[in-house]
Amino acid sequence: MKLRVFPDKKSLAAAASEQAASIIRECIQNHGKARIIAATGASQFEFLEFLIAAPEIDWKKVEMFHLDEYVGLPISHPASFRRYLLERLIQPAGIEFYHLLNGEGDFSSELDRIGRELNSAPIDVAFVGIGENGHLAFNDPPADFETEDPYLLVDLDEACRKQQLGEGWFPTFEAVPTRAIS
Repeated sequence: MKLRVFPDKKSLAAAASEQAASIIRECIQNHGKARIIAATGASQFEFLEFLIAAPEIDWKKVEMFHLDEYVGLPISHPASFRRYLLERLIQPAGIEFYHLLNGEGDFSSELDRIGRELNSAPIDVAFVGIGENGHLAFNDPPADFETEDPYLLVDLDEACRKQQLGEGWFPTFEAVPTRAIS
């Protein structure tokens, strides 16, 4: 493991975005496309700004997958991760080929549909972070790390919901959804 320490989140975001951009460029050059997974959250703001500004990425050759989404939250809600990705990555970068998790409606067909797409070829790079309670996406400890399913329907515990509230996505704890696709 290579460990790097940065003086602030802006310099960390710049370095991480350059590494990500380099991987994307290399994949496009070697394979004609790149497949990425994008996370959301306040921790990703600066990273995504730097990544979109990175030179020489042909975003039309990037296929993007969504990491997680709340169950029952409309895309119009400020906390919708679909909305977040559309506004902060997809539209500014010009990504045309993307898969967003729809947490409304028939969850089983949604999990199956995007899971098949995700498993159809290797992912080149994933932009993820570990939450303050140890979660990756909404896979909170003690998550099922033995599953072969790419997406799961999960219950959000109190610590996870408090983190979402603390990031300012919801006005009250009660307004934070209790389930998500992850």
